[in-house]
Amino acid sequence: MTSLNPTLRVKTQLAEVLVTHRGFDKQTAVKTSIEMLERVGIPEPVKRASAYPHELSGGMRQRVMIAMALLCQPKILIADEPTTALDVTVQAQMLDLFKSLTEDFGTSLVLITHDLGVVAGIADHMMVMYGGRAVEKGKTDDLFYDPRHPYTLGLLHSTPHIAKRAERLDPIQGLPPSLEHLPQGCSFNPRCAFAFERCHAERPPLTATGVDREKACFYEGPMKYGEVA
Repeated sequence: MTSLNPTLRVKTQLAEVLVTHRGFDKQTAVKTSIEMLERVGIPEPVKRASAYPHELSGGMRQRVMIAMALLCQPKILIADEPTTALDVTVQAQMLDLFKSLTEDFGTSLVLITHDLGVVAGIADHMMVMYGGRAVEKGKTDDLFYDPRHPYTLGLLHSTPHIAKRAERLDPIQGLPPSLEHLPQGCSFNPRCAFAFERCHAERPPLTATGVDREKACFYEGPMKYGEVA
């Protein structure tokens, strides 16, 4: 929400993208920018285009940034924490917007987020990272219903669930490691209830565990909620 230049009108910032990267003249660039604002759900796009960023709500500023990213018709759109600082209603609107825009433009979306609810609502495939490294990959539904890495299991168990509202959350114990001083072996071993001697000596590679599934973990036994320390 702070990515826009506070001293320039919205249409100036959007048009600059088209003039610089697609060679549009200024008048055509402004017209195309207003059309894109309408496509991302900005009400009264002509009026909003002449506004300064501080005159728009947080959700509108997010939509302006999405419009700016789509103006050059990218094949891949990278969204880093796109729902941060937005209320739940606006978050839901943003996710619906991402779904419709990726379908309309044929754009692939790479979503970077800590919010598992956002992942569940929009992602087809999911990669879980810990200590700067991928620890599990696969289809989103598979990872949610059959996690095969202790960190994935811990994340899911730490998430509030309406069916378990009377129960206390069971967070992952300990603290994330420093990326400058990662533990020897598996980076998650100091916090893992399933760690054994090999986990402290070797770093597990990311290996296939089935169709469209990969994990970086030596543990092969069963994992159940309540077993994560």
